[in-house]
Amino acid sequence: MIPTFEEIMLPFLKYLADGQEHGFSETHDALANKLGLTDEEQRELLPSRRQPVFRNRVGWTRIYLKRAGLISCPKRAHFKISDKGLELLKENPPEITTKFLKRYGDPVKPQPIVNVTGMTPEELLEYAYQKLYSELSKEVLGIVKTCSPAFFEKLVIDLLITMGYGGSRKDAGQAVGKAGDGGIDGIIKEDKLGLDIIYIQAKRWENAVPVKEIRDFTGALASKKAKKGIFITTSTFPNNVYKFVGQVEYKIILIDGEHLADLMIENSVGLSTVNTYKLKTIDSDYFEEI
Repeated sequence: MIPTFEEIMLPFLKYLADGQEHGFSETHDALANKLGLTDEEQRELLPSRRQPVFRNRVGWTRIYLKRAGLISCPKRAHFKISDKGLELLKENPPEITTKFLKRYGDPVKPQPIVNVTGMTPEELLEYAYQKLYSELSKEVLGIVKTCSPAFFEKLVIDLLITMGYGGSRKDAGQAVGKAGDGGIDGIIKEDKLGLDIIYIQAKRWENAVPVKEIRDFTGALASKKAKKGIFITTSTFPNNVYKFVGQVEYKIILIDGEHLADLMIENSVGLSTVNTYKLKTIDSDYFEEI
């Protein structure tokens, strides 16, 4: 029988006990062997037929352990045990469950469905969708923060082009990284015809972006005689930044990490669709007899 994702948690953490960095596929195969899964069990698919059940559960195990701070993800699809994880293994717990992980704070929000009394099937589906979306958003932002500056620059341009800016990828690629002065990281066309130019600043930050950075960006726009700019960060903007932007004559769009992740999901940049479910209802007009 394929173990649940909770039953995989402790073996997963023990596999990382050597303190080394391990890839997802390597860890998946090691756990399958450790837990004695047959080839048939490893090939068993979800109802959607898009992904093996065990691989999906290993993925969710990683998410829960990472949210609890027991593992870290130094780069894409790789992880290693944290000091907190090593301390937990010293306690020699018999198992790790989502209830057990609450000692580190609730690693998953919104809360899992525990009281479904009175909920319609549509409500349950919507709740599950919001939960999956919240998890995906956090995961996307976490991966973006581990990207190199060059890749982050490419990601920003890919996103803007997908949203309809910049003309061709070739045009945008030539523009980005060539301005490189006065607080400007790149430029991109506002539309496919290039009727206006938008200046870009992209920062991978952990702490909130100080207002000084926005002032410098505004000064750079003035030196270029530009009127529009986009400032993108993986962190957040404090209130004084929004206040400052509202007072200047330039049109500056602020995109923080959460908004960036939402835009990537909305425009499928760096993501692929696992499955699509169509919810249908009766067309009462069709069945109305005249």
